[in-house]
Amino acid sequence: MTQPPIDLRSDTVTKPTPGMIQAMLAAQLGDDVYAEDPTVNQFEEHVADLLGHEAALFVPTGVMSNQLCLKVLTNPGDEVIVGQRSHIFNYETGAPALLSGIQLHTLPDEQGWMEFTQIEEAIREEAYYLPRTAVIAVEQTHNRAGGSVIPMEYLQNVVELGRRKGIGLHLDGARLWNACVATGISPREYASQFDTVSVCFSKGLGAPVGSVMASSKERVVLARKFRKVWGGGWRQAGILAACGLFGLQHQMQRLEEDHQKATRFAEILSGSPMIQIPRFPETNIVVFKTVGFDLLRLAELVKVEGIWLSTAFKGLLRAVFHMDVTLEQTTTAAQKIVATLKKFQA
Repeated sequence: MTQPPIDLRSDTVTKPTPGMIQAMLAAQLGDDVYAEDPTVNQFEEHVADLLGHEAALFVPTGVMSNQLCLKVLTNPGDEVIVGQRSHIFNYETGAPALLSGIQLHTLPDEQGWMEFTQIEEAIREEAYYLPRTAVIAVEQTHNRAGGSVIPMEYLQNVVELGRRKGIGLHLDGARLWNACVATGISPREYASQFDTVSVCFSKGLGAPVGSVMASSKERVVLARKFRKVWGGGWRQAGILAACGLFGLQHQMQRLEEDHQKATRFAEILSGSPMIQIPRFPETNIVVFKTVGFDLLRLAELVKVEGIWLSTAFKGLLRAVFHMDVTLEQTTTAAQKIVATLKKFQA
């Protein structure tokens, strides 16, 4: 029998666990467009409290969640300061311009965060012919920087700057849970200082669908309207909200296992002279590049061996660790990658 692939493309490939499926089957349901789904309501209230915000809104995707946050913080013609390697800039299909009529002012964020002085310099002066700097957005953890955890002191400095300048603050916390487990800092400590926050449940927590945006009651009411405008209104969504609740209650602390897998993977890869790891993993993501060998060819060769990697990063390969990959499979994957390169070593 053919072995299933070791799928390291993303932590979004996880399947619901048996316990999560049971939670789905037991969920009380209603019509969420009428705000009558009790499980969705419970989920939103729980996440809002967890993040230290007044209210929250359950939506299908992380892109929708991020874009709703930007929508409620901006007006058409405004500008958002964001990292060049951020998810909002690279992987949301130009949505800020299309959906909100806003532009992005990107700054270098090689290590996962923009230089504080460059953020200050990027803030626009007040003039009728200039766009208004409306939002500073940061990402926690940072995907393209190899799942790096943005330091709390840095976040606090950015928040203080935003408050002083009257600029909105958004936290793209798609993998906030990984940062919390890695540092011991609570979701509330990270998220409550921002005006809006987006968190994802279909990654390390293992839910099949869904993200949540959290903010003030007033902003969430407005976000609910635009969720409907953008086609995101749904009916008996409690069957999905139950998965998010289960993930928070039963599958959050196990994220540490994914971090350990990433560390093991990186340790094995670092033994090859043909592999460079720009940033050793802090959480569940390893990004690496090849030396003297085409990385896309490497991805094709190891795919034949049953190792699936992400090639979505220009000049880098990415491996993401999750509950559906064991430590043994992690070791096997790393060893096969090293062995494949060794065949072509001069």
